[in-house]
Amino acid sequence: MNFQQLRAVREAVRRDFNLTEVALALHTSQPGVSRQIRELEEELGLELFIRSGKRLTGLTAGGQRVVPWVERLLLDAENLHRAGQDFLHGDSGTLSIAATHSQARYALPSAVHDFRTTHPQVQFQLHQGSPVQVAQMLLSGEADIGIASHELAEHPDLVALPCYRWTHSVVVPPGHALLNAPLTLERLAAHPLITYEQGYTGRSSIDTAFRRAGLHPQVTLTAMDADVIKTYVGLGLGVGLIAAIAFDEARDAPLQALDARQLFPINTTSVAVRRGGLLRAFGYDFIQTFAPHLDRAAVETAQAAPASVAQAPL
Repeated sequence: MNFQQLRAVREAVRRDFNLTEVALALHTSQPGVSRQIRELEEELGLELFIRSGKRLTGLTAGGQRVVPWVERLLLDAENLHRAGQDFLHGDSGTLSIAATHSQARYALPSAVHDFRTTHPQVQFQLHQGSPVQVAQMLLSGEADIGIASHELAEHPDLVALPCYRWTHSVVVPPGHALLNAPLTLERLAAHPLITYEQGYTGRSSIDTAFRRAGLHPQVTLTAMDADVIKTYVGLGLGVGLIAAIAFDEARDAPLQALDARQLFPINTTSVAVRRGGLLRAFGYDFIQTFAPHLDRAAVETAQAAPASVAQAPL
């Protein structure tokens, strides 16, 4: 039994049994992947995968029992490597963070700046994506830490710890009619809207609020980037609906922002790590820099807890 065999099994499950994608992920050939899987099956004395000809189509009952142990072994190996790196290299290395655009653009910069002053030898790798992509980067090991407002808590293999709450704002050009009276969903729905794409920055809570009110606003443009949304608001194409943290009065003048917290649910941004995993010491330091209430002991306790144990709310 070797780690390459275990990785072949893990990637086959993660990539929906597509051996071509598994081979690409492992930088090997498809026949090589098949051989690694077969050799492990022969050593264990049972078939792990259901087959149709040469294709894998699913897990056998034995495979379903074995795969969690494969994941555990590989995670423990990664933890062992990180522990060794901490001992050998101390406060130097690479920290990979996956975040949505809003977090990367508006929430992370000050934390990265402060962290760099105390950890100058740490190199950052910053990946951006949707909440679903952030979760996948964490699960695959591509990222050490994930930051997003949705999706992360849905995965039992991830620990999502609340960091801070945020609300939405309505952004309009100067002199807009919405500035003349209290903001309501009905008044807002009467104007063309420019807001986030599905799956980004609280878009689901926006849609839910309008639907519950029996309103069907016209969304004329969507983007994952609040700066893009504000640009098109400035061109007069509609009213912007963005995260409040994405608006700065000085930088975004002459646009004006209206507080919409009374119209839409409050959102929570979480930082996530893999359950049962181990970060380099500077990884825990970064989390506490970003969210001061999350010290290393709190994060490690959460990582060690089973998925059935709910995390404390913010």
